[in-house]
Amino acid sequence: MGSGRWDSDAYEAAEHYRRETGQSAFDYNDRVLSRTPRSQWRAHPSLDPYGVTVRESRDSAEHPESLAVAVLFDVTGSMGHVPRVLQTKLADLFGLLLRKGYVDHPQIMFGAIGDAYSDRVPLQVGQFESDNRMDEQLGDIVLEGGGGGQMRESYELAMHFMARHTSIDCFEKRGKRGYLFIIGDEMAYPSVNPQQVSRVLGARQGRGEGSTESLVRELTQKYDVYYILPEGSSYAGNTEVLDSWRALLGQNVIQLDDLGAVCETIALTIGLAEDRIDLAAGLDDLRDVGSAAGGSVERALGGLDARRTPDRRHDRGARQSQ
Repeated sequence: MGSGRWDSDAYEAAEHYRRETGQSAFDYNDRVLSRTPRSQWRAHPSLDPYGVTVRESRDSAEHPESLAVAVLFDVTGSMGHVPRVLQTKLADLFGLLLRKGYVDHPQIMFGAIGDAYSDRVPLQVGQFESDNRMDEQLGDIVLEGGGGGQMRESYELAMHFMARHTSIDCFEKRGKRGYLFIIGDEMAYPSVNPQQVSRVLGARQGRGEGSTESLVRELTQKYDVYYILPEGSSYAGNTEVLDSWRALLGQNVIQLDDLGAVCETIALTIGLAEDRIDLAAGLDDLRDVGSAAGGSVERALGGLDARRTPDRRHDRGARQSQ
């Protein structure tokens, strides 16, 4: 997957059509939740991970150096509004990644995380896309809003899928890790449940690693993994949640005080990691595109930028001259 190119005009036209016709951007979710008994709720076929051998991010003549970017978000409880925010900010995300030159050939996957112990649709995983199909991908997500109420969700099952069921050329051909952003407000379960791997993914666990800690070590060989905990969620700022993710991911845990700044935060995190910008240049870019998210992004990413070594900081003039 990953052919085509993002077209902001086509995105705006689709948004205009939905407004004019009164159609929701999440039509599939609305139909499933309003017209189907809960026992029959199912992931959209394009997002159902059951039986999926691999999701691919591939190079092509159109995208000779693809870069895999996955954004997986918790849709339980207070997190259910996250995809709606992402959907309205897609143009901002691509505007920064492409027009500001943070990434030349991004291929983006969206997915949703629930609780495999209690939810009907505990995991949804799309394709890596380079064009407006990712808007459709977001719109097909079921916003179940469940969860088990124990301050844990099945993040480890999602990470298992990303580690074992994705194949990305940026890593396999060039040794360059992709990016994985997990947006949530709870902890992962301490180990991968093999029965859930079988029931949700239709696959044997394989290699028997068991613990979430060991799974993360495997996953971070292929992806640069970040966890974003936004304000407004049930466990925003919770020390136990933050410490659990810091034990897994180290400095790549981001506290965000405005969910509306999530796309800008993702874009600038990638720009920083790709050495295309420093934080000051990224904040200039936000002002240039008319974003009001600069304050939230600066607070969220100030620590990441401060930990970059001096020789990896680029001034804006050097970037623009490339």
